[in-house]
Amino acid sequence: MTKRVIDLRSDTVTRPSPEMRRAMMEAEVGDDVLGDDPTVMALQQHAAELLGKRAGLYFPSGTMCNQAAVRALTRRGDEVFLHAQAHIMFYEQGAASALSQVQLRVFDSPDGTLDLEKMDEYVHTDADVHFAPTRLVCLEQTHNHCGGVVLSLEHMRAVRELCDRHGLKLHLDGARLFNAVAATGVPAAEYAALCDTVSICLSKGLGAPVGSVLVGDAAMLQLAARARKIYGGGMRQAGIVAAGGLYALRHNVARLADDQRRARRLAEGLTALPGLAIDLDTVQTNMVFAGTRGTGMPAADLVERLGAEGVLCLDEARWSVRFVTHLDVDDGDIEETLAVAARVVAAAG
Repeated sequence: MTKRVIDLRSDTVTRPSPEMRRAMMEAEVGDDVLGDDPTVMALQQHAAELLGKRAGLYFPSGTMCNQAAVRALTRRGDEVFLHAQAHIMFYEQGAASALSQVQLRVFDSPDGTLDLEKMDEYVHTDADVHFAPTRLVCLEQTHNHCGGVVLSLEHMRAVRELCDRHGLKLHLDGARLFNAVAATGVPAAEYAALCDTVSICLSKGLGAPVGSVLVGDAAMLQLAARARKIYGGGMRQAGIVAAGGLYALRHNVARLADDQRRARRLAEGLTALPGLAIDLDTVQTNMVFAGTRGTGMPAADLVERLGAEGVLCLDEARWSVRFVTHLDVDDGDIEETLAVAARVVAAAG
């Protein structure tokens, strides 16, 4: 009998449930490029309503979704403020510069927050021809590369106030926004109300196989639709995959709390193992980052040894391993992961 693999590499590895597959198989479809796919339209409307916005636009990926927002909210030669480890900066292959021809100015911090004082210093307008005019600020919720931490509503309000003072737009990369909702109880629409556009990912913890939605006002999304087209994102009978996203938003939001409870249990169990270091304050959602230096094993070595025993995870840096819980991981998998990790660490020590 094949040993069950526990896949904690990412919440993007989830597979559609039988109920989601049935919804996709039975989806009513049209031609989304012509604007008449009823399932896509239902998904866009539902996402917009959940986030308190006027309209939504379906995209094949979160990266395309973010990049369409950047293009819609800026002009060539503009400047964009964002965190140094933001997904748009870190994982999207320089697309903002390549596709929208904007300059990125980054501000670093360990918790994903932006330095508002520094940002105030660096805001430039069209008045001085020496500088790229600042036009847009991007936030990320939750912040992936800072450990899945939640940006507080207070910080987001402060960023919104800065944007209002300087006439800037605000985009939220809300790929895991609903994880923040599960962690804080703050409604998604309350976060979204502070932003001009918000992207949400359907294929992470929500468990759909593909897709993201951008929400905002109708005029902004018309610009984003033009960007989606030029980036190659027009789809035809997209209702088949959109049905998975619609099912996810209707059925899989509340259960994110289970993932986060399991991540906490995993973090506390790993912390008890000799040599592994975890900052429990950063374990706020479904991600756990474990420092491996104390075990004497570089992260890649620990990942390889865990993988040999059926537990998959990722080495994020030389001495840091990432575990991510999701809907295909249950309580028993967490306990098995801890047992495997204990054996591996003991064998190495």
